[in-house]
Parts: sequence; structure tokens; C-alpha cells
Amino acid sequence: MIDFEIQRCSRKCSVTERELAGGEECYSVLLSEGGQVVRRDYSAAAWQGPPEDCLGWWKSTVVDPSAGRPQWAPNEVMLDYFERLLADPSAEDARYVLALLLVRRRIARVERTEKDETGREQLVIFCPRNETEYRVPEALPTPERAAAIQEQLSELLQTGGVPGVAPTSITPPAIPADPPPTS
Repeated sequence: MIDFEIQRCSRKCSVTERELAGGEECYSVLLSEGGQVVRRDYSAAAWQGPPEDCLGWWKSTVVDPSAGRPQWAPNEVMLDYFERLLADPSAEDARYVLALLLVRRRIARVERTEKDETGREQLVIFCPRNETEYRVPEALPTPERAAAIQEQLSELLQTGGVPGVAPTSITPPAIPADPPPTS
């Protein structure tokens, strides 16, 4: 896999050169220019679709710099919620996503991957905080389900950028599983 250094949002429309306001929807494009990967940002009004030669594009919302960053719950709260999900067989994909978040937040680290007794891949993570090793079956959610899990975890584990205010405990609502397919 090749890693690219991608610039942050320029906060300026590449077509109109107008400043993009916080909360405004915009589009971003990655282009290859002179051996470099370059990012271009566009206001929704100036967007005419992605160029044919773009490497990728996406729609997003310009972050309001005065809003403050969302604050994550304390590590112990996130770990407690993860351990609760271990006991819920219907939350397998949410548990997997939260395990990846714990690794990203450096609350846990990936030790290895292995196959369980049925041959299914599982992630083995270690949490030095409680000196516990966890085996988390790989459960890749659909894009729609991943968005629902991300929204649910954000609601549970983040505050709206209010400094010093983060959840101290969680009473999790059930994260609904994907509805069964209809034939």
C-alpha cells in the first residue's frame, strides 16, 4: 500500500477563490500534478463534478475553527464500553470498530491476527492499562452500517467540543443490527 501526504482543507474555493465558511458543504478532489498528489477544494455552488483524471473525491463540511474539537470520553470509559460489547453477540461489528478505535487512540495495541477454531480471522489486541488480551473476530460492517456505528459511538463517546466535559460513564442503547435481507 502506498501512503500519500494529503493536505488539509484550504478553506478556499479553487474556482471562485472565495473563503469557505465553517459549516459550509464543500467538495475536495485529489489530483496528480508533477508527481505530487494535490488537493483542491470547491464550494458546493462551484462544484461541477470530479475531473476525469482525479485520483479521488469526496463531499464534506468545513469545520468551524471556533467550535472546538469534540472531546473523547476518558480511556477507562471507552474500555468499559468495549468490555460490555464483548458480552453482546449482536454487537460484533460495533465491537470490531470500537477495537480499532481503541488501537487508534493508543488505549490498546494490535499484537497479531489469528484464526479462531472455525477458521475466521480475529484481531488480538492487548491493553496495557488492565494487562488484558482480547480476541475480536473480524466483522467488517457494510458502509451504511459503519456510518451508523460511527454515529452511535460518537454520540456515546464524544461531547460537542465543550472543553472539560466528557462522558464519565455510559449506559449504552442497543446498536441495531442490519435488518435481514428481504427476498
